[in-house]
Amino acid sequence: MCICVNCYFVDRCVTYHAVETQHQERHLTDSPDFDPQEPSINVNIRTKEDYIEMEWDVVGCHSFLRETGKWASLRPGEPIPT
Repeated sequence: MCICVNCYFVDRCVTYHAVETQHQERHLTDSPDFDPQEPSINVNIRTKEDYIEMEWDVVGCHSFLRETGKWASLRPGEPIPT
């Protein structure tokens, strides 16, 4: 699971914006202005019958500042990305 969903900076983060792009998801912001220090991203690749599925998750970041439920507070009622 992406640690970004519980990060204070999720709605301003350049890296999370890139992850949203990779997942073809709606952005929390169109103009992220926070460039995190040393984010680590895991990319899981799964082969399906007729396509390849890629899942991107930020699993580490020196700028991570825990705010439990931050993503959910920005998108109330929507399923939390996993």
